[in-house]
Amino acid sequence: MNISHKRGVTLIELIVVIAITGIVAAAVALFIRRPVEGYVDAARRAALTDEADTALRRITRDLRLALPNSVRVSGKFVEYIQTTGGGRYRAEPDSVGGGNILRFDTTDSSFDVIGPLPSIIAGNDIVVYNLYSTGTTSNAYSGDNRQTAAAPGASTVNLTAAKQFPSPSPGKRFHVVTGPVTYGCIGGQLLRYSGYGYSLTQAAGAPGGTVAVLASNVDDAACQFVYTTGALSERIATISIILQINSAAASGSIERVRMFQQAQVSNLP
Repeated sequence: MNISHKRGVTLIELIVVIAITGIVAAAVALFIRRPVEGYVDAARRAALTDEADTALRRITRDLRLALPNSVRVSGKFVEYIQTTGGGRYRAEPDSVGGGNILRFDTTDSSFDVIGPLPSIIAGNDIVVYNLYSTGTTSNAYSGDNRQTAAAPGASTVNLTAAKQFPSPSPGKRFHVVTGPVTYGCIGGQLLRYSGYGYSLTQAAGAPGGTVAVLASNVDDAACQFVYTTGALSERIATISIILQINSAAASGSIERVRMFQQAQVSNLP
């Protein structure tokens, strides 16, 4: 009779295999650690850059719709009046003496639009010939050249109350606005404020209203808005925006993404 002897794995052999496997795993981990850390760091920087770039694009897009001569800067805050459209008002009667002109020698409650009627919602404001962001003359913040619109006609802008605008626009232009908007860096966030009231002076900090968060982990000390006006004949201004976003890396260091962008604003009233 043949007897088969089967031999199993001894404890010593198992320990040797485990030890060798651990050494190999440690060696592999040592070689792949740097590439993995590099990938994580690159992904984190890309996320920071994308967050900052998206926020700057949103600010730039809004500032291009600012009411002419309404931008004002205070510290880490930039304020402007948001427009939704505009057009040209009728300043002279038509060829047969008809047409509803906008009068400046007395109060007026409606006027015809030359060309397409812009989108107007009851409660929007109509502004004519805005020249300044301070003072009480030709300044939409003060309200001397601003009046609330009622529901429009087919080609007519209606006002909720009769208004005498102070000065005619050389280009016969008017703007439709929804109110002031502020962007600011506060508490480590880039915030957008809207839906608050007009004020003759810019708020030193948060103006209130509805708040939306555009970016987090913002370095307040590095946040900056600079408003540079061009020559009067140019009617073009530039807003420089500096935004820095920080994020803690796994190693304990701080990742920083600092971005700079400029937006041109038309100040042609």
